Order: sequence, then structure tokens, then C-alpha cells
Amino acid sequence: MTATTFARRDLMSPVSSTFILAAYTVSIFVSALLLFSVQPLFTKMILPRLGGSPAVWSVAMVFFQSLLLGGYAYAHFLMTIRNRVIPVVIHLALLGIAFLTLPLAIGELWSTPPESGYQLWMLALFAGTVGLPFFALAANNPLLQAWFVRTRHPDGQDPYFLYASSNIGSFLALLSYPLLLEPVFSLRTQNLIWTYGYGLLILLIATCGGLLLAAPAYSFQDRKIVDAATANPGWIDRGRWIFLAAVPSGLLIAVTAHISADIAAAPLLWVLPLSLYLLTWVLVFRTRPLLPHRWMLLLQPAAIAGIILLLVGGGEGNLFILLAGHLVCFFIIAMACHGELARRRPDARNLTGFYLALSFGGMLGGLFAGLIAPFSFNWIAEYPILLVMAALCRPDGKASASSTTRWYWPALITFAAIVVIASYMNGEAIRWLSDIRAPLIVCVATLSMIGAILLRIDRWKFAATIALSLLLIQLLPGYQHVETIRSFFGIHKILVTQDGRYHLLMHGTTVHGAEKILNDDGTPITGRPETIAYYHKEGGIGRAIAAARARKDGPLHAAVIGLGSAALACASQPGESWRFFEIDQAVVDIARDPNRFSFIQKCQPNLQTVIGDARLTFAKEPDGIYDLIVLDAYSSDSIPVHLATREAMNIYKNKLAPHGVIVVHVSNRHLELASVIVGIANANHLKSWVFLNDPNRNAEYIFANQVVIVARDEADVGDIARSNMWTPATPDEHQRIWTDDYSNVVGAVWRRWRGDRS
Repeated sequence: MTATTFARRDLMSPVSSTFILAAYTVSIFVSALLLFSVQPLFTKMILPRLGGSPAVWSVAMVFFQSLLLGGYAYAHFLMTIRNRVIPVVIHLALLGIAFLTLPLAIGELWSTPPESGYQLWMLALFAGTVGLPFFALAANNPLLQAWFVRTRHPDGQDPYFLYASSNIGSFLALLSYPLLLEPVFSLRTQNLIWTYGYGLLILLIATCGGLLLAAPAYSFQDRKIVDAATANPGWIDRGRWIFLAAVPSGLLIAVTAHISADIAAAPLLWVLPLSLYLLTWVLVFRTRPLLPHRWMLLLQPAAIAGIILLLVGGGEGNLFILLAGHLVCFFIIAMACHGELARRRPDARNLTGFYLALSFGGMLGGLFAGLIAPFSFNWIAEYPILLVMAALCRPDGKASASSTTRWYWPALITFAAIVVIASYMNGEAIRWLSDIRAPLIVCVATLSMIGAILLRIDRWKFAATIALSLLLIQLLPGYQHVETIRSFFGIHKILVTQDGRYHLLMHGTTVHGAEKILNDDGTPITGRPETIAYYHKEGGIGRAIAAARARKDGPLHAAVIGLGSAALACASQPGESWRFFEIDQAVVDIARDPNRFSFIQKCQPNLQTVIGDARLTFAKEPDGIYDLIVLDAYSSDSIPVHLATREAMNIYKNKLAPHGVIVVHVSNRHLELASVIVGIANANHLKSWVFLNDPNRNAEYIFANQVVIVARDEADVGDIARSNMWTPATPDEHQRIWTDDYSNVVGAVWRRWRGDRS
């Protein structure tokens, strides 16, 4: 950092110095605490309107990053005003006006989302509700730091340590929300706590403003600059700041999307990458960094290569290892980028301009990964793209002059041309490449790491080698055929198995539907497809449907929430009426395409589908008409919490015909949901039975499934009430009932990890 002389310490008493430092530190800390706790709070408030999609979090991040830029620009403008009173008065007035809009509430205008354009609708919703309070909060960090400099405090010569205080508050806010606030307090109580905290912050900032106005007049000309390097930064410097901030910001959303799509989409896990992202800011802006920047630069190539190795596996493996791998690698990459920013930070004169550049870069990265990429790519292409850009974030170094590095470009280009051309060939070439797919990609990724660390190749060679290894993952997917379709609600993969006998519908690593296309002898299957996967006749769903049919004197009138591959269309019988409710039009298009799945074509060509969130669309159905309601929306790793509340169960109950049953599919790798369903059913005076069995492991694509059947009376479920395969369930008196105002995802995760089965 540039050596400077600042206000002499004897100009300020120790008591005054300590009080000023404490006031500004606490104010920045509380501001950051509020700034980042409102993000999961308000995002949870709107989730019921958008089906619990992980994309909600991505769009929310884009909005908050964009508004953060606006707040930083506002702070930068205020600090160009020479009169010290005007910025204090303006900012306190803004905070006061924003406080009048609290507590947060979603008006009737936003009660129903549109049929398309979810992203724009969400951005308008955020702007019209939480926009003003968040904007006022966003300005606090750079504004208070600039005020702190102008109090003539001795530590004002390098105020960036206050940025660490800000990010500590942000980090604690994100961790405390899923672990403390959400499990303990209702949504309404959380909202009130946040509102009271906002009022406290206004008082703290008023104190900081008073301390600024009481301080002697200050001008940057008071400082004696002893190093010419403190000249104002040029456009190249600002461009570098923006790029170094954009890459980890975009990577934050990309790694979150990857975790949600390919590992585990549990909402609890969405905050982990953001928490690590904030922690990197805390660490790099410490006066004495705990992790030296040179270590991070040394580890960065290994981290980028490590992510490639994880991507080669396609999400297969232990959940904790996969999560830890992606998050640790992301942390190292972000530390390297943010460490470069900390190393290149300007002196206090350009503080607000520096933060404005960081915020602009963060917004650009967020826009690319959160809004542009989902519209441009049908897979999470932003993740590998940003890994290549991360390779370009390395500083220029002294490249090795060995013969190896001189021949690096010709060798790399030749190898790339051979492999890429071969990947488009048929016959033995492509089969041979598929067989060596993993070792080949691992070798290229390892070469990039060795080149960057040992051979000291420049960042362009490193980035090109990384790009090649990532290209090979896409060119050699390891399946006979993979088709990906991306929508606001996720990335859907339609896979053809290597032997060509099965078509699979997957979301991440979770199979949501399977159809056998070819017989064992390779001939096409004709006639009515067999229901397999979770929907086989001996499973919980199959047995529950049979029980409902046996109880009903006449054809069933059934409703199914969640379409998937439409396998349940083949669970119907002639004369029955089945109506499907699905939030994602892309899923409907997949299920209706006979080249992908033939359940609809062969079983219910006139299948009725209702598009929209089932909580809203199903509530419009007439009361008392359905003999069978099947909820198949919980089997995804990302559950729509608003469909598992006491109020939601009351809607299902109202739609049931006399003696009707509700069948809830709760198979989930990461959350225990059976007890949740039992609890909300009991709260509505309904009885429950839980099914959990292990299928015949010799049968392909026959999955174990956990199902809860709910009815008004024991007689409504027939033989199920007497079957030893079903367990009568009573609610846990120590487990709080989920409502529209309260849910505890952490508890559901804990029960699953603990091994609870019901």
C-alpha cells in the first residue's frame, strides 16, 4: 500500500478515536447484516408464486447485484459534493423514506405470475417491493467508509479494513438465516425483526453523520503524497478491476446453478457459495491476510483443473465430496481474483470509484450468468466459460523460455484439431474416444495445471488448455445421446442409454421418468408402455392407485400435480378422467413428443394439462370432485415448499370427493418429507399411512420409493390400512407443522442425514 501521511494521532483523543471507529464499524456491520439477510428472506416470500425454482435465487442475485451498483453510484455521486452537510441530510432522508415502506409485503398486483417472462416479472416485483430499502442499504458501505476518511481518523489512510467488517456481517447474515432465523421464526416474525433492525441502523448512521459533521474540515490536499504511484487510476486499471470482479460474481451464480441442477438443489445449499464468496472479501481485505495471495495464485490452476475433474464425473459420487469439491475450488478461484483486486486497490481518494467498479463488474458477471446464459444456452455453459475467464484473471508473470513452452501453441492446436475432428466421426473412432473419455480429459486438465504451475506458461496458453478440456466434456458426453432443454424451472436432460433400450428424463442426477423403448432382443416395443421407475405397479404409487380404484364404484376422476415424462398417463384405465397440473411448459413439450416418450401418445392422446403453479391453478378447481389426487412434485431435489404446508393440504382436502385419497410421492435423497406430510395432514384432521419398500434389484430402472397416502377415514384406503407394507403414521409432537408462514428445510435435511425414514 502506498506510504502516506495522514492526520496526526495527537489531533484526536484516544476516546474520540475509539468511539468513531466503533460507531462506523458497527454501522457498516449492521448494514451488511440487513443487506444480506433480506435476500433469502424476500426470496422465500416470493417462492410460493414461482414453484420453488432454483432460478428464483439466480434472478434475485442479479437484481440485488444491479441495485448494489445503483447504491454505489449514488454514494459516489454524494461524495463529489463538497458541502459535508448535504450528503448526510440526503442519505438520512432516503433511509427514512425507505423505512416508511416497511415491513416488506407483496401486494395483490403481484399475486399471480404471468404465463411467460418470469425473469422480467420477478425483477419488477423486487423493484416495487424491496427496491427502495435495499437501494438505501446498498449505498452504506462505500458512503460510510468515505465519511470515515473525512473524520480525520488516523486509520482513515487505508479504510479498506472496514470492507472486511461489512462482509463479516454479510457472511453471518447468510449463515444465520437457514440455521437460526428460518427454523426458529415465522416469516412474519423475520420480517418484523428485519424492520426493527432497519430502524436501529438509521440511528447508527445518524450518529456517524453527526461525527462527520463534528470533525474538522478535511481535504485530500491535506495529505502529503510520497509515492507517484498514487496517481489517479486510468481506464485500463478500471477495466481490470471490473473484469476481476465480474468473473467470481458470475462464477458464484454458475456454481450455484450447477449445484442445483447436477448435485443437489436443496435451497439450503444455495447460500453456501454466496457465503464463501463473501468470506473471500473478508479475508483479502484484512490488514494481515490469513491466506497469502501468492498461495491462492499457486492453487488457482489446481482448483480450475479440479472442477474439470468433478465435471467429468457428471455428478456421480458422494454428495458431500462433490459439494466440497466444487465449493473449495470456487473459494480458491474467488480468493485469487479478489486478492488481485485487493493488491490493485487505489488510495482513499478513489475509494468510492473503486467500489463502483467492483459493483459494476459484479453486476456484469451476474447478468451474464443469471439472465443472458439461461436464454442463450440449453445447458449450464456459463460454468465452463467462466472457468476459462478465471484462467485469464491470473497476473502476468515471467514465462519460461524452455523449448516446451515454445512449442506449446502448435502442439495444443494440433492435438485439439485431431480430437475434435475425431469426435464428429462415426464407427470405431467415436467409440474409442468414448472409451477413453475420462482419462483423456483428465490428462488435458492435468497438463493445464502443470503448465501454469511448473512451466509458468502465460495465462492465454493456460486458458486455451482449460477451454480444450471443457470442450471435450461437451463433445464426449459418455452417453449414446443426450438432449438438454433449459427453462426457468431447471435443466431437463433426455438421455438414451448406451444399449438404446431406455429413454430417461433427468433433472441433475435425479431420474424423473424412464421408458423402455426396445425389447431385450433389440426390437421396438409396441403397445402400451410399462410404467417403471417410481411408478411400477408394486411400488407405493401403483398400490395406492389400485386401492383408490378398488374403493371407487365406477371410473376414477384423478388429478396429478407434476407431469414428468407422463408415465402416470399409463396408470389410467379406459373411461377414467385424469387431469395433470404442471408448472413448466418445457416438461409438457417433452412428455408430448413421441420421439422422447410415448406414454401420452399410447395411453392418453387427449391428456388434459393445466399450466401454472399448482398452488394457484389447483385451487381454482371445483370442490369435492377428485377421487384421487397424486402429488408428484416433491420427488425433485428442489422441493416446492409451498405445496407442503397446512394451507396447501387444506386445498387438496377440499377438492377430494367423498372417500377420496391423496397420494404424495416424497422420495428424496436429501430431505425427509414424510413426517412433514403426516403433520400437515393431521392438522387438517386427515389420517396417513407411509409406504417404503426396496424393489427387486434385478429389474432395471425400478426404484425404491417413499409414498404417503392420506385420507379422511381408514375405510377410504381399503386394504392398505391392513397391509404390512404400509405403516400408520402419527405426527411427531416435537416437530413444528409447516405453514405458509413457517417451514424448516434444515430440519428436513437433518432428519434425512440422521437416517429417519418417516
